Amino acid sequence: MRVRAVVAYDGTDYRGFQRQADGPTVQGVLEKALFQVTQTPTTTLAAGRTDAGVHAEGQVIAFDTAWRHPLADLERALNAVLPPDVAVRGVELAASNFHPRYAAKSRLYRYSVYNASTRSPLIRRTSWHVAETLDLGAMNRAAEYLAGEHDFASFGTPPQGTVTIRRVLGAVWRKDPPWFFFDIEANAFLYRMVRSIVGTLLQVGRGELNPERVGELLAMRDRTCVKYMAPAHGLCLIQVRF
Repeated sequence: MRVRAVVAYDGTDYRGFQRQADGPTVQGVLEKALFQVTQTPTTTLAAGRTDAGVHAEGQVIAFDTAWRHPLADLERALNAVLPPDVAVRGVELAASNFHPRYAAKSRLYRYSVYNASTRSPLIRRTSWHVAETLDLGAMNRAAEYLAGEHDFASFGTPPQGTVTIRRVLGAVWRKDPPWFFFDIEANAFLYRMVRSIVGTLLQVGRGELNPERVGELLAMRDRTCVKYMAPAHGLCLIQVRF
């Protein structure tokens, strides 16, 4: 049977989700746990290949298994052997052809900025400390240029193929002192697209760029024109919608 699960993880110590030969990955940890529990080699499919250092609260995976016990027992068994920085938050049956990447309608990411004069060591793994004053209104005016279907070649590269057109369903900053949160939802994302967007919008917030510049950069469709990228540790995959 094919099983669908929601996974949360602290990506700090991983080289991204996708399995690699030269370092620990979330996929590798999940597949190791599945083997421990089921005694069968298992390949996991994911809705998104988060980059090294990026976190997830709502990553969705799927895998095939011959597990013959209640799925609640499978969830408990997996969480018993997974490391503390990875957790399975829900397990359910899925259609035999369900693939979380291709079935997904959109993905929602959140970037967290801790805006204070002094850093907080307790949240250093999950947010970006920015000491300068930020203009919320200017950042949201700039973010308006991102909504809709555009060629985002200036802000990222395709994980495969050459198509750089994506559809952004929403992009907005909100302020909850000392925090700034940026939520962006799209049908799909380019490699490092969100981090490049956040880095550029922070330049607007600092007064280094005017909001209209974001529209100009978008129209250039040139990756070399956007050089400022936010660090990975402030980014989290919040939800995948189907």
